[in-house]
Amino acid sequence: MNEKWLFWASELQSIAQAGLTFCENNYDRERYEKIRNIVIEILHEYTETDHKKIRELFASETGYQTPKVDIRASVFKDNKILMVKEKVDGAWALPGGWADVNSSVSESAIRECKEEAGALVKPKRIIAIHMGNKHNNHNFPFTIYKIFVECELVENSFKENSETLDAQFFEADKLPELSFERNTPHQIKLCFEANTCKVFETIFD
Repeated sequence: MNEKWLFWASELQSIAQAGLTFCENNYDRERYEKIRNIVIEILHEYTETDHKKIRELFASETGYQTPKVDIRASVFKDNKILMVKEKVDGAWALPGGWADVNSSVSESAIRECKEEAGALVKPKRIIAIHMGNKHNNHNFPFTIYKIFVECELVENSFKENSETLDAQFFEADKLPELSFERNTPHQIKLCFEANTCKVFETIFD
């Protein structure tokens, strides 16, 4: 994590959330609420994000704070990688998104490929598990584990949906504008390397 203030804010948020979950004393609860409010002010000051949006982000979390999990599918056809054009920023990313509760990693990869790219896939192996703020050029206010899953393509037929504008296959040296919050050139390169290597050792932080 490049920004120390962001690291400190996320640590304080984690302490406040755990305290609000487990404390039994009303005075302590007030103190933890105050810590959470300070975190909101810090994030608002440095990111200019609306107070309400930050509060909703943290207020929706309960229990001991744990990392969020982002699943990204690596799908190839004729040595070209499948990518989807995101509606949110118009840039391209591997099919993927947050893992749902009660869903396995493979189930999440299958769902995301179907929803975003209209692709039916079979998950094969884990390429890499990255901590978001160590690899992606974006200051996430919480810890994210990005899991890159190699998948075999069965069939694909893009359909209009609420998240993506298009789905196409790209060569390694002809990648489109990337959605850097979701994936980086280095992460895409790892997917290409794994695709050409029958024995590929999973890379993780």
